[in-house]
Amino acid sequence: MSPTKTSKKPSTQDPKTPSTLEHRWDLGALFKDLDDLDKHIASLDKRVRAYEKKYASAFSQLEAGGFKKAMEDYEELSEGISRAMAYVSLVFASDTDKSDLYSKYEMLCNDIAQHLLFVDNEFCALDSAKQEELIQATPKYAYTLRLLLKEKSHILSLPEEKILLATSSVGVDAFSNLFDKALTALKIPFQDKIISEEEILSELHNPDRKLRKKAQKALTKALKKNELVLTYVLNMVRKGLHIANKLRHYESPESFRHLSNQISQVSVDSMLEIVNDNQALVQRYYKIKSKILGHKLKDYDRYAPLDTKESPVTYQEALDQVLKAYKNFSPKFAAIVENALAHGWVDSHPRSGKQGGAFSASTVPSAHPFVLLNFTNNRRSVFTIAHEFGHMIHQELSKEVGYFNTNTPLTTSETASVFGEMLLFESLKQNLDKKELKDIYAGKLEDMFSTMFRQVVMTNFERRIHATQEELKAQDFDTIWQEENAKMFGKSVKLTKNYARWWSYIPHFIHSPFYCYAYSYGQLLVLALFGLYRQQNTPAERKAFVETYTNFLSKGGSQSPEELVGMFGLDIQDKEFWRIGMGEVEKMLSEFEALL
Repeated sequence: MSPTKTSKKPSTQDPKTPSTLEHRWDLGALFKDLDDLDKHIASLDKRVRAYEKKYASAFSQLEAGGFKKAMEDYEELSEGISRAMAYVSLVFASDTDKSDLYSKYEMLCNDIAQHLLFVDNEFCALDSAKQEELIQATPKYAYTLRLLLKEKSHILSLPEEKILLATSSVGVDAFSNLFDKALTALKIPFQDKIISEEEILSELHNPDRKLRKKAQKALTKALKKNELVLTYVLNMVRKGLHIANKLRHYESPESFRHLSNQISQVSVDSMLEIVNDNQALVQRYYKIKSKILGHKLKDYDRYAPLDTKESPVTYQEALDQVLKAYKNFSPKFAAIVENALAHGWVDSHPRSGKQGGAFSASTVPSAHPFVLLNFTNNRRSVFTIAHEFGHMIHQELSKEVGYFNTNTPLTTSETASVFGEMLLFESLKQNLDKKELKDIYAGKLEDMFSTMFRQVVMTNFERRIHATQEELKAQDFDTIWQEENAKMFGKSVKLTKNYARWWSYIPHFIHSPFYCYAYSYGQLLVLALFGLYRQQNTPAERKAFVETYTNFLSKGGSQSPEELVGMFGLDIQDKEFWRIGMGEVEKMLSEFEALL
């Protein structure tokens, strides 16, 4: 129940000139400017302190009506804190030179938030009969409160929680910010230009093998120049996680993540086992790709296009393709996308100082999501748009369940994004010839391998580096990274010495330890759902599926993943469920082979 974290510019250029079309965020839905933010902070601080004075040490005396009002006020105040942090997080993402501004407001928000920490502690301290009475009286918050009780044994005393919150901005969070700044500051010489990490990674999709190899060497050189910082940051994250687990009495380094994902260790282990057991599918594909390209594959060849003359995709073309895919599935989804593009929800292109990668920040229900892209004019970037717009649609639909219920656990948060990619894939392949189909199948399979198998490799890597408390050297991380990746690729791809250092730019290892398996979880879940969707043969059946799926997304995090997936008649506790998704991977691989 603790709050979560995530200059006005024109939202678009002239849509009639697609080659120069670029979207920028309009953060006005959160705050007009810093003065507006400061007024909000000042007012929020007064209201939070008044709330603490009224309710601290009083929960045991509250009747049902009073508790309902206390929870409503608590939700509103918590959303106010998140609103402020969402704004400064987005300002920082668009210009990472503004870390001082981010740090300033992080400290202010943490100071305010500590005055609300008593709520969790006081509710957990009530006797079970009283807890159940209050839960029954507040159905809107019932699921949130029951989740809180599962966390009860890991919540510290109020003074301890206040100390941890007050020092968080100079702890692991500070190292996370340092990581972001280090990666954003990378200036990589390439082809007589100085480019960013995001741009150099896009060169791995270049049809020219010499340029792919050159890009690989250039990125590795840049990462090694930053070895001291990047290695130290990862070690601090490891130490921070170990300390937190010890203080909160978690069974293992990853237990906290499974609890927040609302799934069991057994369920996670089952999914990981099935993915690890099917790595031969990855090897089978890359052996085929090696024959097509006519040479032994190295790591920098993984994403080499089969079509060496792949045409660049303009941003406008990419938007048209994504919008068409969503519109064919659901006009409601398309309307959300159109509204986002028209009103400054999207920041589309890379630029100096801007954070790399892509994300959709849910922000708060009283505003709307904001999507960060770094579009680089290739098909991969088109699928990234479909992915992040899927998140955006999910986040926008789930606003109706309120701040405490809107955020989904990671296990279902990737559903809409990966489903969106599948919608785009199905839409694009409708009017393609055999050669084009071969190319798009190859691209989609590689995306799936990246989303599913590679994320499990990352989880295997994390399990190993967090299994020891000793500080590890860069070369130790190199060895573990190389070994875990080699298990996936087998003899189908040769991993060079340069690839060993590529653990050091993965943001999830720093910002969200043990996050990565959620991508695999979501991919397999989506494959099962998408297979079910394709089985709907009549318009009425497809309409019913879309309605169920929309309802599924609209529930946000107000129900457990098991309950949400159960809406489709599927059981995530059953090992066979994961095999259904893996069967879809093999089916797609066989369809690709049939095109050769």
